[in-house]
Amino acid sequence: MKYVRVKFNGQPTWGELSHESVYLLDQAPYEGGQKTGKVLALKDCEVLAPCQPSKIVAVGKNYHDHIKEFDAQIPERPILFIKPSTAIQDPGKPIILPPQTLCSRVDYEGELALVIAKEASHVSAADAAQYILGYTILNDVTARDLQKLDGQWTRAKGFDTFAPVGPVLTDEVDPADLMITTTLNGHVRQQESTAQLIWTIPELLAFITQAMTLLPGDVVTTGTPAGVGPMLATDIVAVTIDGIGTLQNPVMASPYSLD
Repeated sequence: MKYVRVKFNGQPTWGELSHESVYLLDQAPYEGGQKTGKVLALKDCEVLAPCQPSKIVAVGKNYHDHIKEFDAQIPERPILFIKPSTAIQDPGKPIILPPQTLCSRVDYEGELALVIAKEASHVSAADAAQYILGYTILNDVTARDLQKLDGQWTRAKGFDTFAPVGPVLTDEVDPADLMITTTLNGHVRQQESTAQLIWTIPELLAFITQAMTLLPGDVVTTGTPAGVGPMLATDIVAVTIDGIGTLQNPVMASPYSLD
């Protein structure tokens, strides 16, 4: 199954995607959404992020090559951090840079993400697949200089628009071997298979749910491969994952200033 969220009569609405047609649902799929009988052409839709999370649980340093580019040690266990739900941005909408007086480098980080289907607590790796509604794309945008300055990652990862997600949510892919390709202005910057993840998705869900309950609609994003780098205003960043599609966002200067 493939799902999208779109604007319909001015309201966010879930739908099943089939052959470029969107079959609208009366509520989210993890709430038992049923088809309403209304069908839209995908090309005519404003596509939104395919999630409504209470939180985004993200994983740092989960590819060997990304660890090497920062000259870091392989962690003994997954490194977790939270991005707020307010960081979610829709496909095609701008990533807004913080004022330059606050932050001078903002990086793209293309990642495979998943959306939780039902409440998950103390889930075993063997049972993890039962809790996954589907897979999507997330750009874990990061204010790199603030990450280094603060010594922890909440502010650097948590700005509004710093979690573009989408465009499609699907259970029709094998997450164990998907190619992630990130381009900046059409030039390839990241290209790696999820086969190179240090901790697999079942292992991550088992680890995360030992500590916290994941709720239906929550997002888990799995880490980024090597090749992260800065984005500037007017750039276009795109993350493509086989079988899911392409998440593309323009980059925009902050409309705010710090006096």
